[in-house]
Amino acid sequence: MDILITGGRLVDPAASLDALRDLRLRAGRVAEIGEHLTPATGEAIVDARGAVVAPGFIDMHVHLRAPGFPEKETIATGTEAAVRGGFTTIACMPNTKPALDDPRVLLTLVSDAQRWARCRIVPIGAITRGRAGAQPCDYAALSAAGAVAFSDDGDTVADEGVLREAAHLAAAVSAPFIAHCEPEDAIVARDLRVASETKKAWHIAHVSTALSLDLLRAARERGTHVTCEVTPHHLTFTKALFDARGAEAKVHPPLREPADVEALRRGVRDGTVDALASDHAPHTPAEKTGDPAVAAPGFSGLEVAVGAYAAALPDLPAMRFVELLTTNPARILGLEAGSLAVGARADVTIFGDRQWTVDPAAFASKGKCTPFAGRVLPRKVLATIVGGALVYRAQDFTP
Repeated sequence: MDILITGGRLVDPAASLDALRDLRLRAGRVAEIGEHLTPATGEAIVDARGAVVAPGFIDMHVHLRAPGFPEKETIATGTEAAVRGGFTTIACMPNTKPALDDPRVLLTLVSDAQRWARCRIVPIGAITRGRAGAQPCDYAALSAAGAVAFSDDGDTVADEGVLREAAHLAAAVSAPFIAHCEPEDAIVARDLRVASETKKAWHIAHVSTALSLDLLRAARERGTHVTCEVTPHHLTFTKALFDARGAEAKVHPPLREPADVEALRRGVRDGTVDALASDHAPHTPAEKTGDPAVAAPGFSGLEVAVGAYAAALPDLPAMRFVELLTTNPARILGLEAGSLAVGARADVTIFGDRQWTVDPAAFASKGKCTPFAGRVLPRKVLATIVGGALVYRAQDFTP
C-alpha cells in the first residue's frame, strides 16, 4: 500500500537529518519528505507523533538456524521475531546444517526466504568448508549467490596460515570477514595482524572486553580496515549473572567483568564501536538447562534488542542510536539500505520511548531464553515497514 507517515521525528544519519517531517512511501520506495504533506487519495495514514521514524533497522548478527535446526528456529518464526524487534533486514550466520559454504545452499536459503520471510534476509557465507577451519571456500561464487560477508561464526579459524590464505583469496571480494574470536583478546590481536597484512576488510563480532577495544583502536591508527559490534547482553550483564544462573546465562563470548561492560559503553559513545547486533541465538529449553559445561551458548535477542540498547545507553543521542542500528551496518555489509532518501527502499522502523516488560512467553521466536526476562525496558518498537508494507504494529500503537 501507499503510506503517509505524519508528525514523526525523522532521524536519518545518512542525510544528517533530525527534524519533524512527514514521509510518503509509494510503490515500495520513499517518494517524498516534507512538512505537513497533504494525504493523497487511497493513502494509508500512520500518525507518528511522539515517535521516531528511522531507516529500517539492520541486525548483522543473527542465528536463524536455517537450514537444519527447525526445532530452534525457522525462517518464519525468526523473521517474525525480527520485525517485532524493528528489524527490516537481518544477516544470518552460517553455522547451519549444512553450513552456508556452497552457493547451492545459499540459493536455496534465498529462495525459501522469498516464500516465508517477513523481512529481508541476507546470508553470511562460511570462511572455510564445513566451517572446519581447513579449506577456504569459493568466495566469488558465494558472493554471486548472495553472501554479504564471510564467517565461521561459532568457531574460530584456528590455523593462522589457513586464515591468511583465505583472506588473500577473498581480496577481490568486497564483502568483509567477520571474526568470532575466542580466546578473545589473543585472537583479536591475531586477526588484526592478518587483516593488516592482507588488506582484507575485517569485522570483529560481539566484542566483549576492554582490551579488545584497545587493540581495535590501535589497529585503526595503523590504517587497518576493521569494524566491530557489541551485543545487548554484553552491554548489560556481568559474569555474576552466569555465576548465579549457570546454563541459562551461558553465552560465547562469556559475560565479563563490570570494567569490561563500562568499557563497551564508552566504546559505543566515543565511536570505537560501529554497530549494535543482537547475536540472536535461539535454543530449545532443554539446551539451556542442566550442566553449564554442556549447555548451549546464547540467547534470543531480536525482540529485546532495541529496548535493551536504550536501557544500557540512556544518554546516547538518537542520531548515534540510529546510525549504529542501520546506517553503519548497511555500510559494513554493502547493503542497499540505511537511508530514507527519496528513491530509497521503503524500509522504516518507528520507535518511541515507552516502557514495556519483557515476557519471553510472548516471543515470536521459538527461543525463549533471555537474561532480560521480566525487565522493564525504556524503548519500544511501534511499527515496522518492509518494502512499503506495514508488517508489524504494536498493539498500543494506532496508525
